[in-house]
Amino acid sequence: MKHGKSEEKSEYALFLGCYIPTRVPSMEKSYRMVLDALGVRLVDMNGASCCPDPMVVKGIDYKSWLVLAARNLCLAEEMGLDILTFCNGCFETLKSANTMLKGNRELREDVNEVLGKVGREFKGKIEVRHAVEVLNERKEELKGLVEKPLTDIAVAVHYGCHLLRPSTILNVDNPLNPTILDRIVEEVVGAKSVNYRRKMWCCGAGARMGDPELSLRVLREKLVGISKSGADCIALVCPFCHVQFDTGQILIRREFKEDYRIPVLSLPQLVGLAMNLEPKQLAFDLHKVSVAPLLEKIGGVA
Repeated sequence: MKHGKSEEKSEYALFLGCYIPTRVPSMEKSYRMVLDALGVRLVDMNGASCCPDPMVVKGIDYKSWLVLAARNLCLAEEMGLDILTFCNGCFETLKSANTMLKGNRELREDVNEVLGKVGREFKGKIEVRHAVEVLNERKEELKGLVEKPLTDIAVAVHYGCHLLRPSTILNVDNPLNPTILDRIVEEVVGAKSVNYRRKMWCCGAGARMGDPELSLRVLREKLVGISKSGADCIALVCPFCHVQFDTGQILIRREFKEDYRIPVLSLPQLVGLAMNLEPKQLAFDLHKVSVAPLLEKIGGVA
């Protein structure tokens, strides 16, 4: 496997969050392998808590959400490193909290009063990045790492809600017409990124606890569009969305008697295949929907 080299920042404090280690470890493993090949060093954040998530905790107790996020930011400040996260939800929470606290002195003082009780103070010295931003910035290096372009593969990318909004804070891409994932798929991986009906819809995961039937119906709408597009797989960057698409296809088969069997890959897994990493290294065995048809089409080993 080739290794890349860059003058970009090459060391980050890694914020893993809760969901990836417990539900989608394949996303962590594949990101680590791809970023390591780029020469990006990830330093684990000892003592980090839940981000906390930008929906439930934020909706129940806003101040607790903000203080907990600020504490995580303090850990990275003490390490002297910007945060890198693989999770869309963690990214939204941490970058939103970082931006708000830097820009509002009164809010910062209020939060620091609480943090002082545990011997910490938010100073606003670091930034928060999503791993996909780093991959996008280093597309040329990634191209140099590709040994097996996936030229015969059609990919349906799914952005998820928390990578793009609130757009005035996250500033990743146009929230209505994003292209960052499509560009990596086509310019780096060498595959075709297909357009499909409901592409910019939520996957429905956020509704699962309150209305599981609605959650599945939203997912089904997405899958119908993806299936009609002729996509060989789905590529995404959100662990919550990953579980919704992967496990959800099994639930839809039971509920609607519709069998889609569309492999679900995190973006770094797709990049890893183009880098000619072994499928076993990318932990496809942890997926609910078999990736074997995709691997057979590209000449990999199931």
